[in-house]
Amino acid sequence: MRAFRSILIAGVAAVAVPALAQAQQAETNAPGEDIVVTGLKRQYFGDTPVKEIPQAVQFLDGDLLKDLNVTRLDTALELASGVSKQNNFGGLWDSFAIRGFAGDENFPSGFLVNGFNGGRGYGGPRDASNVERIEVLKGPNSALFGRGEPGGTINIVTKKPTFKTFGSFAIQGGSFNTFRVEGDYNLPVSDAFAIRVNGAVEDADSFRDTIHTRRYFLTPSMLLKLGEGTIATYEMEYVNQEVPFDRGVVAVNGTLGLIPNSRFLGNPADGPITVKVLGHQLQLQQDLSSDWTLLLGAGYKDTIFRGFSSDPELAAARQQLFVDGRTLSRQRRFRDYSTTHKTVRGEVSGKVATGSVIHNIRIGADWDQFDINSVQQRFRPTLAGNRYAIDIFNPNYNVVAPVPTAALQDNTETQKAWGIYAQDQIELTQAIKVRFGGRYDDFDQSIVNRLATTATGRNPRKSYTRFSPMAGVVVEPTDALSIYASYGRGFRPNSGLGSNDQPFNPELSKAYEVGGKVVTSRITSTLSLFTMQKTNILTNDPFNPGLSRAVGSAESKGIEFDADVKLPMGIQMLAAYSYIDANWTDGLDPSLAIKRGDPLINVPKHQGNLLLFKSFPVADREVTLGAGVNHVGRRLGETGTQFFLPAYTLVRLTGSIEVSPGVKLNADVSNLFNEQYYASSYAALWVQPGAPRAFNVRATFNF
Repeated sequence: MRAFRSILIAGVAAVAVPALAQAQQAETNAPGEDIVVTGLKRQYFGDTPVKEIPQAVQFLDGDLLKDLNVTRLDTALELASGVSKQNNFGGLWDSFAIRGFAGDENFPSGFLVNGFNGGRGYGGPRDASNVERIEVLKGPNSALFGRGEPGGTINIVTKKPTFKTFGSFAIQGGSFNTFRVEGDYNLPVSDAFAIRVNGAVEDADSFRDTIHTRRYFLTPSMLLKLGEGTIATYEMEYVNQEVPFDRGVVAVNGTLGLIPNSRFLGNPADGPITVKVLGHQLQLQQDLSSDWTLLLGAGYKDTIFRGFSSDPELAAARQQLFVDGRTLSRQRRFRDYSTTHKTVRGEVSGKVATGSVIHNIRIGADWDQFDINSVQQRFRPTLAGNRYAIDIFNPNYNVVAPVPTAALQDNTETQKAWGIYAQDQIELTQAIKVRFGGRYDDFDQSIVNRLATTATGRNPRKSYTRFSPMAGVVVEPTDALSIYASYGRGFRPNSGLGSNDQPFNPELSKAYEVGGKVVTSRITSTLSLFTMQKTNILTNDPFNPGLSRAVGSAESKGIEFDADVKLPMGIQMLAAYSYIDANWTDGLDPSLAIKRGDPLINVPKHQGNLLLFKSFPVADREVTLGAGVNHVGRRLGETGTQFFLPAYTLVRLTGSIEVSPGVKLNADVSNLFNEQYYASSYAALWVQPGAPRAFNVRATFNF
């Protein structure tokens, strides 16, 4: 089996090496055409052809995700270069780093949904049922989006109504008693009004003992043409998830694999964490002329996160596992979190010609308010008293759970911000384009801390302003080739309080990138080199477990390569590779065991994936077969230690057949060789194991 695996991996890799290419081209348009859906445009993004953008861009098409039976955002991002999994808060949210840098560890990663911040709040793992495409926008984007990460931005473009009646219904089942139903129906009510409803229901066990989840997703949307050049859209998001809190497995004295990856070390009696989301997005588009467009938008989103958990205690003085090697002491926690996010935005964009020079101008402003209510209570074990422990080798789940009565968090945080931005992409000649942009942000953070013991800690507040510039240049020596360079600065506020009852300073960043793109009828490719620096990064406070600490500066540099290639014999190849060297630099907190040059957590130096597809007719029916390889290198598993997660390589097989007109059957096998691996970690006692070999079958009925 090992020999066969080595031969298969080597053979697949040999096919990938000669190709230079970029990411999955998700548009139904040809490369370089505007990205439009029923004439809709999108704030911040514009319609600049990909080849003329001075940064790397990768697209993941929704149809590709369905063919692979991918149902979640975190699984989809495994196909993107330079995106690495981070601590997912017990399986309750999506967390990732782009080019080595992650966001605020107290919240899910800051992805966007139609340009609105979708990662704000406690929305649970993001479902892929209404994804039209996922845009992975690398490099310095702060000149437009503001308050973001220097590594890049993830934007989910959702399915929008069109003026054509169609629908689909899908049933999916697979390993671990997984059952899922999806629906998508589009109805043009009139020549000017259309509605579309997407939804999914999922009920599943897990390879993890005692874990059972239920998920409900519903995203109805409407499109209304109010007149010539005037379009209004509305989209609602409803989510209801019940997911048990699961910190994963433990490494005993730094050694993984002493217990099976299926072993649950929490308490089944805790029940699931309940996550609820109700969100709204509204946008008005008005064409002012053939060259100029006005976009107005508003968003409102409520999230709720509530339930119990039993978390392994991280403090060495309270952890029995460090004494006998088998008894895991646990905290018991109750969390009651809720958030409300409101935003209003506007943008005008268009073209101006000054002689032979063309200016593509974008000017906009936005305002948002983010309210966070955090209540957390806990029980902490002691070595001499109640350990609230579990035997990791012979677990007994019939343990009386202590009541979490000690208050750990009880605060209300309000973040208010407004910003203005401008960007000009200047076409000096047909072959030379330069881009200049900047964004000014005004941010105010106020917190009511009901647990504070001092006057200064009860109502801490922090306000600041920042200007984030960005510049880039693109040179096109030929119609197929473009070479680019870009630079940008940015900042992102940190939420929450430290052990001193004071807000954290914001993260500050700067980024540089150079690269080249090739776009032909058979190849779409990007090769990029980058370097970034960031300060005021949050990490776990070892003296106050459960709280965070800002600990200094870090640097990330590397190379990325993405490819979408049409090979001979009708074979389609998608490939991505990244080399990232991300480490701490200076200004570190001397009380932490972090040294200059230490790597950042969960960021592998080497990471890559490859997918090969071929479609062919069989008895007048289209059949598609595919294979994929995903490799993730060795990476740090706990900040300030020498605990590392081992590298892993996973193989996937997929296939589909058109059973009859409008009926398609998909099947896939993930982790074909049943490799035992670990996807991410926060500490040696909080390690998320990866799933073993699993299969899924999906039947889709289109009408």
